[in-house]
Amino acid sequence: MPLTRRQVYFRRRLAVVGGGLVALATAFYLPLTLLAPVQEVAAQVEAFETRAVVQPALTFPEYGASAIGAVGYAGVLASGGSADALPIASISKVITALVILDAKPLAVGEPGPDIAFGDADVALYDAQVAQNGSVAPVYAGQVLTQRDAMNVMLIVSANNYAESLANWAFGSQEAFVEAAKVWLAGAGLPSTAIVEPTGVSPSNISTSTDLVELGRIALSHPVLAEIVGTPSIDIPELGTIENTNSLLGITGIDGIKTGTLDEAGSCLLFSQDYVVGDTTVTLVGVVLGGPDRPTINAAVQSLLAQADAGFQSVTLVEQGQRLATYDTEWGDESAAVAASTLSVVVWSATPITAASSPEDVQLAEAGTDIGTLSFTVGNRTLDVPLELSSTIDDPGPWWRLTHPLELF
Repeated sequence: MPLTRRQVYFRRRLAVVGGGLVALATAFYLPLTLLAPVQEVAAQVEAFETRAVVQPALTFPEYGASAIGAVGYAGVLASGGSADALPIASISKVITALVILDAKPLAVGEPGPDIAFGDADVALYDAQVAQNGSVAPVYAGQVLTQRDAMNVMLIVSANNYAESLANWAFGSQEAFVEAAKVWLAGAGLPSTAIVEPTGVSPSNISTSTDLVELGRIALSHPVLAEIVGTPSIDIPELGTIENTNSLLGITGIDGIKTGTLDEAGSCLLFSQDYVVGDTTVTLVGVVLGGPDRPTINAAVQSLLAQADAGFQSVTLVEQGQRLATYDTEWGDESAAVAASTLSVVVWSATPITAASSPEDVQLAEAGTDIGTLSFTVGNRTLDVPLELSSTIDDPGPWWRLTHPLELF
């Protein structure tokens, strides 16, 4: 049956409208699907394990107080014996030197001003000899530079030179003591007290924790660090003087100060440079209250050997190590990987934590920076960049046209 004119007209209108709709849909749908940005792909972060914390077993002397720490490590790494403030004998002279250098600064290689010694200095010498104190010769009219006088005070532990330097720098022993109190407070040594500059008084006291920090402060001063590491030196009119620290130069020991007093026993504030891989660790420690010098020297060497073994070079992450993955809706896969290897020297008991923050990505080339892997190593923070392991490509027109819901 032939179509009526009305039916033909209707069908033509339907074709026109349908064609228009198709054209309209094509005009909007194709650009929207082909040009729309793909949605970001979230990272699937993988579990990351850090090394276990192990406290090395250190054997401390049964007498007095002992502790060991390191430059760059807060507080002490380990300690033994008494936690009380004990007499520190001639370790006091390290504080005396630092207080004097604070008032009368010296640079490495600089002699400093001349110091003229007189009858009052000779009287200080006589008084120290009378109480069997450690001394070095002095005479009225003698002139030494500040550096040479400090060499004598610290290297041969001359009590009379400590007193003469304190008087020269501050005018009196009493003024020195007041300056020392201010310096100790500023240095953060709350358990340390100094009542005179030599250490002959048992009222010069400190804790092993404070003394480890004192050792770090001393080593940070280039002039003082140079003096305490000097085995022997020629002093004008005094000749060659020898360091009282007989451990200097043995297994990397390079300081710092001996001390001996009836009430204090044998004492040693010490430091050692120890090489771990390509890193030098500077250990700082103290032993107080030893029965004699040979016993305390053996204890220090044993303690250092144990502490040295407690440092390790640890690889925290290796270049290319995967930290997170990316799986796209169109089948591309990639990963967030470490951009470089990171190794660090740590004390075995140092806690290490890690946190990664890979970013969400869209389309990106291999090697694109996509976040950070952060390590907390004790009180330090170390970062390694994260990069994309392989390129995430555009899904292509067919996928775009057939997956509109994944685009919008």
